[in-house]
Amino acid sequence: MLTPDVEIPLLGLGTYLIGDDQVADVVSDAIAAGYRQVDTAEGYGNERGVGEGLRQAMAAQNLTRSDLFITTKLWPGNPAWGDQPKDRRSTVASLDASLERLGVDHVDLYLIHAPYGAENRIAQWQGLLDAREQGKTRAIGVSNFSVRHLEELRTAGLPAPAADQVELHPWSQKPELVRYLTDFGITPIAYSSLVPLSTWRTAPGQDSAKTDSMRAEGEQSDSPFRAMARKHGVSEAQVLLRWAVQQGYPVIPKSTDPARIRANADIFGFTLDADDLAAISSMDRGDGIAWAAGDPTKGA
Repeated sequence: MLTPDVEIPLLGLGTYLIGDDQVADVVSDAIAAGYRQVDTAEGYGNERGVGEGLRQAMAAQNLTRSDLFITTKLWPGNPAWGDQPKDRRSTVASLDASLERLGVDHVDLYLIHAPYGAENRIAQWQGLLDAREQGKTRAIGVSNFSVRHLEELRTAGLPAPAADQVELHPWSQKPELVRYLTDFGITPIAYSSLVPLSTWRTAPGQDSAKTDSMRAEGEQSDSPFRAMARKHGVSEAQVLLRWAVQQGYPVIPKSTDPARIRANADIFGFTLDADDLAAISSMDRGDGIAWAAGDPTKGA
């Protein structure tokens, strides 16, 4: 549960790096495979395609808007990149534009995409509170916020976010952040859940040492995730996603392949055992690697 009256499905479709001209079919395929959560963002540039996919799926599956959970994110603007930062009013206007592109009158969860611009974060959070009050989103949260960023909101006397969407997987378990989120009733949502796989995406600017090491380890025949997959008769990706949902983290794996979309949904028929969980608990390597342009929680 995000709030007493807003429940987020544990399985969602991530749409980062899926083009606006391709994403409609991907969304439709995912909903046909049983997904009921779709995650997008202003910064992804694909909200129109996501909206078209939602409409196609609702018509084909005889679903209503209330059957689906839609998340999008405010691009806050990054002064370090020359972006104009959003203020309280333009934050609400950005959601209005996202709703128009998606073709809906509200989203279920609206997030601040990253904690850029220390002088603007409070105003942006106040804008999200306004948007929720206006019925444009059912719940509000943040993404990529650290304990320090969350503490800014708390010490300003503002309500806590319902969720913090962050990179979470066995190599980046963020125990301090997760403890804080648990203590304050904030739901961790996991992205980049499949980082430990050798096939996980990479992008220019990512740490080559980390990605080279990742590929090499993922390709080893005796890698721990391969061993767990063999034991349970599932794929390595399913092991990683199952680990997250057993921690209570909603997951948003991204794929454009219909077969992989279906496989990523098939994670509720097995359970990682105590030995698996104990082994994974020792794998944490600290910070993640998903942000090619630099971790937004560092120095912001």
